Amino acid sequence: MGKIIAVANQKGGVGKTTSAINIAACLGHFGKKVLLIDADPQGNSTSGVGVDKEKVEISFYDVLIGNEPIEKSVVETQWENLSLCPCNIDLAGAEIELVGVSDREFQFSKSLEPVRNVYDYIIVDCPPSLGLITINILSGSDSILIPLQCEYFALEGLSQLMNTLRKIKSRYNENLAVEGVILTMYDGRTNLTLQVAEEIKKYFGDKVFKFPVPRSVRLGEAPSYGEPILYYDKRSRCTEAYLNIAKDILENHG
Repeated sequence: MGKIIAVANQKGGVGKTTSAINIAACLGHFGKKVLLIDADPQGNSTSGVGVDKEKVEISFYDVLIGNEPIEKSVVETQWENLSLCPCNIDLAGAEIELVGVSDREFQFSKSLEPVRNVYDYIIVDCPPSLGLITINILSGSDSILIPLQCEYFALEGLSQLMNTLRKIKSRYNENLAVEGVILTMYDGRTNLTLQVAEEIKKYFGDKVFKFPVPRSVRLGEAPSYGEPILYYDKRSRCTEAYLNIAKDILENHG
C-alpha cells in the first residue's frame, strides 16, 4: 500500500506547501508513483505544479465531504510520475459541513481507500491550522512531515503541534509517526538560525533531516511558473536539499 505522508504545521509561512510540492516531485523523479493532495483552501500546491485552480471541476473538497470519489478528482501534471488531487477555496466551508457527519474524523481515511494501492506515496499539503481538516488528515496518515522555519516563533508553536499529535495518536491513529523535520529558510551565517536549529535537534534528535533547505530567491520564484524547483533550477542548492530529503524518505520506507 502507498505511504501517506501529511506535511503539516499550524504556523503559516514555514515552507509547508513548498516542501510538499518539491518532495512529491523529487519522489516522482526517483521513479515512484506519487499523488500530491492539496488540502489547503488557498490552493497553492495546485497552482505550484502548474494546474489552474480556477478551472478545477472536482476538488479535494468534493472528495472529503463524500460528493465524488477521489479517482474523479485526480489530474495528471506535466511532471514525472506526479498526479494531483487539486483544491480551491471551496474547501474553506468543509469543516462546518463535517461537524454533523458521523465518524467525521475518518472521512479522509475512507476517501483514500480506492487509491492507496495505486500510488507509492501520497503527499498531503495540510492547511496551516490544527482544525478538523488537519485532524482528519492526520487520523488517516502513516506519518507527519514537519517543516520548521529557523526562527524563534517556530519553537513557540512546536509544543502545541506535538500536543495535538499526542491526542491524535491516543484517540484516532496510534500508528501515526513523525517522518521527519525539515529545517526551512536556513541561513547558516546567522546565530539565530544556528541556535534554533540546535534546539530543534535537541527535541527531535535524528528525526531532523540532515539537509536543511536554504533561503533562496529561486525557490520563491518557481511556484509563479508552476514548476517544482527540481525542474525550474536543477542546480539550485534547494534542489539538492529536497532530492536528499526524498532519498532519506525512501530509505526510511525501506
